[in-house]
Amino acid sequence: MFELESQRIFGRSWMCVAHSSEIPDPGSFLRAELGGESILLVRDRAGHLAGMLNLCRHRGAQLCLEDQGNFGKSIRCSYHGWTYGLDGRLVGVPWRDKMPPGTEGRHLHSVSVTEWLGYVWVNLNDKASPLSEQVGPLIRERFGETNPIAHYETEHLKVVHKVTYDVRANWKILWENFDECYHCPTMHPELCAAVPQFRGGYGTVTGPQGLGAPLADGATGFSMSGRPVAPMLPKVPAEDERTFYGILLWPNISIVFVPDHVFCMRIEPQGPDSTRVVGEWLFHPDIADDPTFSPEDAVKVLDVTNREDFDACERVQLGAHSRQFDDSQVHSPFEHRIAEFRRWVDANLAQ
Repeated sequence: MFELESQRIFGRSWMCVAHSSEIPDPGSFLRAELGGESILLVRDRAGHLAGMLNLCRHRGAQLCLEDQGNFGKSIRCSYHGWTYGLDGRLVGVPWRDKMPPGTEGRHLHSVSVTEWLGYVWVNLNDKASPLSEQVGPLIRERFGETNPIAHYETEHLKVVHKVTYDVRANWKILWENFDECYHCPTMHPELCAAVPQFRGGYGTVTGPQGLGAPLADGATGFSMSGRPVAPMLPKVPAEDERTFYGILLWPNISIVFVPDHVFCMRIEPQGPDSTRVVGEWLFHPDIADDPTFSPEDAVKVLDVTNREDFDACERVQLGAHSRQFDDSQVHSPFEHRIAEFRRWVDANLAQ
């Protein structure tokens, strides 16, 4: 089943793989794994990103084993010296005059790449429909016509803190956890203290369309202390100065928007019972570049919540080994989005 999901979901969807700042300069590259393929993402001399399979078109050797770095002006296979431009086009072959006809057209296999919200998104289909066709319906479903995302100018923010979690659970178990807040009063005292709406069983992704959740009475920031850790982001409207917004963008991104920062969580399936989760806290460059700035108070409330969630997901993964696992499930009205998520998975697998 995981292999089928790799082909029909991760291999056909736009997947967020990195923050754009990880590929900053001409020649910079990042290697990513997606849908069973190794991918190179490379910044060209004009500042554009190119995506290509990490596969030499001569004998199929992987071109690069490093996670990231800088190729300089070209990509060279260390096996036989075939050389490619930063856009993946074949530019050099030893003894080219002795090679068979058609060799000159053996450019690297390309993949689709785009940047949105300051992140790099990849689709293995080099003729994929625009990212907007994937995320647009989810954004409209969540926010209706009152889409607040642009107010946070996420594409201009900087990553100040990053945590990587290795969770011993299937990726779908994680999404089903995020798709409901029936568990929040039981498991998340810190989150419920910061955003009391979560005590009622409905989080911002399952509550009324278009509405965020107000921070706790007396709180002026989303943090353990209830105080902001940074000035409010410049374009956030006054009516949202005490509002928490969240959105789930299947299959691998969850984003939280609060007045002074943005939190982005990236889900990277590793196998049928393991998932890597990358959490990044983003702040305005003016505060991010201040060497005295500490985001700890804001980081802690979601870091604690994440660890509570992942412990529960690992317990579900253990339970999934039981022959009675499916018969042991019943869903409350608070968990209606789990059914929506399962229909979304089934529809993708049926394609």
